[in-house]
Amino acid sequence: MSHDMIVFGEDWGAHPSSTQHLIRQFLPHRKVIWVNSLGLRAPRLGLRDGMRMLRKLSDLASRRLVAELVSTEEDADLPDEIIAPAAVPLPGNETAASLTRTFVARQVNAAMNRLGVKRPLLWTSLPTAEPLLGAFGERAVVYYAGDDFGALEGVDHRAVLKLEERLAERAELILAASPEIAERFPAERTMVAPHGVDVDLFSARRPLPTDMPLGSKIVGFYGSISGWIDVDLIAQAARAFPDAQFVMIGPVSTEIEVLEKLGNIHFLGAKKHSELPAYVQHFDVAMLPFRDTPQIRACNPLKLREYLASGAAVASTDFPALDPYRALIHVGATPEAFIEAIRKALDDKPRAALRQRVVQNETWSRRAEDIAAVIDLL
Repeated sequence: MSHDMIVFGEDWGAHPSSTQHLIRQFLPHRKVIWVNSLGLRAPRLGLRDGMRMLRKLSDLASRRLVAELVSTEEDADLPDEIIAPAAVPLPGNETAASLTRTFVARQVNAAMNRLGVKRPLLWTSLPTAEPLLGAFGERAVVYYAGDDFGALEGVDHRAVLKLEERLAERAELILAASPEIAERFPAERTMVAPHGVDVDLFSARRPLPTDMPLGSKIVGFYGSISGWIDVDLIAQAARAFPDAQFVMIGPVSTEIEVLEKLGNIHFLGAKKHSELPAYVQHFDVAMLPFRDTPQIRACNPLKLREYLASGAAVASTDFPALDPYRALIHVGATPEAFIEAIRKALDDKPRAALRQRVVQNETWSRRAEDIAAVIDLL
């Protein structure tokens, strides 16, 4: 029997996380109530948090739950209901937790009544949902641990880790995105659930986007350009290959002045997930230029398998999630070795089909089938 679900995740319609990819696979077989982000830190004074708070208040007031929700190709299938939570984003504050439980439980229970959902499975990807456990008559709690919240940027670490500890104690099942994350939880209730990939999306050939540079080799990256990206390493690589064009795709939230000074580095901005294959398929080398941090050592980046599914050659710094694919990836743990990895990757086009084949059976649908076989026994 396929259990109906309440899911606490990021804002639906944002750049899709592994949670959205997995939940999409469940939509045809069960009712799903999705609750947008409860927040992982208190808001701070500033334009970015101010705009986010205004958007969330607008969503809540107007019942327009996600901006431009149905305008993107990947939102063809939606949860049965998406809730903009009336939450108080102060992790670790007991008064805020009590208010959030009261307000959000009222919203979710109303949705359950509308949809006829009873005894759902509660799935959360956020420790900040812990105060809401038990508010929905749920049959079981699944914690999908996709990140190391003790190292993740933009998180109130102490408060969120305390919530995660309490959540792990109460969850019937913990799904960990990597073995490194799994080590933090009780082995008897923890299952490693690696990320998947949309093979069809990333392998179907697309024309060259009009904003890509022409006439030379392309070394590219897409994703959040944040503090875990080694911008100094990218600058060294761009200087080492002056005839190549370095393309950076994604929102920028870290200092990039050293990169902006270089004429062969191009920032193309954020793209929809459905647009990314057209870019990566035309990279001669796809980069994973990460810093060596606890967050990266525990990560299982979605783009790793997406790069491989596109057929692009990959040059990467070193971290554990590469282990199943090392024979097909060029790895450099030092700046000199990373530059050499790019050099080798530039000559590695003949193995494109082999890279695609290695992830052929690692689809999101296959991952979801494995997970469903477990959660529907709860």
